[in-house]
Amino acid sequence: MTASLGKRCGFYIGVAVAITATASLRAQQTAPASPPSESPQALRTREFLGLGRIPDQKAAAAGEKLFGQNCSFCHGKNARGATGPDLLRSSVVLDDDKGELIGPVVQKGRPGKGMPAFPSFSAEQIHQISEFLHLQVELGANRGTYKLLDVVTGNAEAGKSYFNGEGKCTSCHSITGDLAHIGSKFSPDDLQQKFLYPDAGANSVRVTVVFPDGHTESGTLKHIDDFYVSFYDANGNYRSIPMDKEVRVKIEDKLAFHREMLDKYTDEIMHNLTAYLITLK
Repeated sequence: MTASLGKRCGFYIGVAVAITATASLRAQQTAPASPPSESPQALRTREFLGLGRIPDQKAAAAGEKLFGQNCSFCHGKNARGATGPDLLRSSVVLDDDKGELIGPVVQKGRPGKGMPAFPSFSAEQIHQISEFLHLQVELGANRGTYKLLDVVTGNAEAGKSYFNGEGKCTSCHSITGDLAHIGSKFSPDDLQQKFLYPDAGANSVRVTVVFPDGHTESGTLKHIDDFYVSFYDANGNYRSIPMDKEVRVKIEDKLAFHREMLDKYTDEIMHNLTAYLITLK
């Protein structure tokens, strides 16, 4: 299991690991304001991408100013990297929830890598910087943040050809089975969101750990890297297993193909597919 796979899973699935050593910092932080309500399709998009909670917009705005004054000269205005690394791909940022991982790094710095410490930052300021970074991750990952206008602008015949051919949709779906009458069940914009970001469900990414003695443990994947794999088992218990050379890990992601297709869909393909699917009355 490579580090890149762990980070990729962490980015798309948006998992967070509880770090007990920094729990006291989390407890000191000011709770963010209640997030605005979102439409069902927006919430479905967030679930599919594993983005978790909505970043606190007010705190993120304050954090943008702090970040610009203290961090942007190394990490860039939007944290996408300059002389320093791209923080949107940092496991510290991706695994963080409310500053419990970002805070210690900011306050203590990383002298060996040229990052100065900022010990004077308050818990509230750490929260604000963390929310700014989480918002940048969201803006980079969530294609569903744009406002939908007229989505029925494609060619239905071209969409049908793609569905049955290059798109390989028929390898999993059937217009007389799971997609029967799909065009009458959803509005065009909601239908487009359904195939771009289908419901992940509670167990969309499953992991099975095979131990040296042959016994296995399975559950819903929360995090994986070169050192640990963590998951919730069928009883809801949190498990964290060291990734030593004797342990084998099997991952089943039911929506892996859909996630791969996000990088391949063009606007033309998306609108053609939508135009075709709404004809399935």
